[in-house]
Amino acid sequence: MLMEGTIIARAVCDAQDRLLEADEPLAGLQERCGGELPGTIAVPELLELVRKARRYGFRLARAVSAHDGGDVITAWVEVEPQGLGEGCQIVVRNWQTAPAPVEDAASVERRRTMIDRHLAELSAQLDAGQRVLAVMSDSAELADVTAAMETGFGQLWTEFLPPENVTHQQPLHWRLLDGVRVAVPGSQRSWRVSLVPHMRPGFDPAGFELLLVSDTPASTAAPAREPMEPMLRRSLVGQDLAPVLRQPISRIIANAETIRTRLAGPLPDAYAEYAGEIAGAGKLLLDLLGDLADLEVVETEGFSTAPDHVDLSELARQAAGILNVRAREKNIVIEAPHAAEALPAVAEYRRVLQVLLNLIGNAIRYSPEQSHIWVRLEAAGDRARVIVADQGPGISQESQEKVFEKFERLGRSGDGGSGLGLYISRSLARAMGGELSVQSAPGQGARFILEVPADLEA
Repeated sequence: MLMEGTIIARAVCDAQDRLLEADEPLAGLQERCGGELPGTIAVPELLELVRKARRYGFRLARAVSAHDGGDVITAWVEVEPQGLGEGCQIVVRNWQTAPAPVEDAASVERRRTMIDRHLAELSAQLDAGQRVLAVMSDSAELADVTAAMETGFGQLWTEFLPPENVTHQQPLHWRLLDGVRVAVPGSQRSWRVSLVPHMRPGFDPAGFELLLVSDTPASTAAPAREPMEPMLRRSLVGQDLAPVLRQPISRIIANAETIRTRLAGPLPDAYAEYAGEIAGAGKLLLDLLGDLADLEVVETEGFSTAPDHVDLSELARQAAGILNVRAREKNIVIEAPHAAEALPAVAEYRRVLQVLLNLIGNAIRYSPEQSHIWVRLEAAGDRARVIVADQGPGISQESQEKVFEKFERLGRSGDGGSGLGLYISRSLARAMGGELSVQSAPGQGARFILEVPADLEA
């Protein structure tokens, strides 16, 4: 139905969607949106409406919105095509201007953290006292500092990444160190640290995620070729492709997130959605790259883990804390072991954490909103177990072994999974002398059980 009302402006466009003439205020908006007069229509929603009217060959009318600096313009626009292969007459009514909504500080901070995660070339998990618990990096440039942190678990992160222009005794309050510039031995690039707290309302941080980010992209120069024999032993994905592809893909994701969340300025909803699709595709590609690198590792002949004395209770709490933000987005509550619980085991710290992150991440992905996930401990003689239980759709008896096969997704599509996570997790569990199994029934959720050797000497 066409709307009656005062005509604010008239305009004419041709068959190539070029605005040939326009009255104010539409002419001014065209120019402030980056267009010219005459020139291609620069207001995205108006351009879409004009194209639809020409395509269908009949008159269309609807409300059109556009960002004009710090304001949002809303107007009722009627577009009437003049004939096949010709342009359109445009009538604008009820022009309204309102301030653009301002995103709250917490939302802005979450977006910036998301971008930093994709740009980070090194990430580490810290305890409440900012001591290093785990570290991960694929960067050859950061290999030395990564190795130092891996052998220095329990030490302050500032021992490995000394803050620039900070003379106070460590540790400082984490807010004073968030965003600080740090010196990275052996690197000529400028680096900063982002500290992301694992928070619970009303409590101090239970730990932190440390992200090491450089504003300067890594060099893309090809590394010198090694002698033939070592080259034959190199892994194609993990050593050759992943380091080269991870950084540019991460920057694509970060730039798309900046556009999607309007951190760089106002943007129509349609363009923000396109940027979101680009970011989502990039994330899937990064996840697949990581899974393929891990697959290469676990299928290498002679692959083994580095057993150590670990506390499965602490690892379970760490994994739950890392994924708590993702769970809250779906109003899912993760019930982790109590701080007073302990379950000593003999296993590799970062591999157990990797398995638990996969199990809890899957539980979040397939559980309904406003549900619960339970992470429980169980001692069974010479075995120690972590059980991750959810309220998801469950898995049939005939499918319970299939979920551990390579690239098996049980017919699911569009969920972002590669079908490698559980295969890799079971391979890691068995490499540590343990097992990964599932107990489930359709409609009754699933219980994934990670079993590793107990530490009988603890």
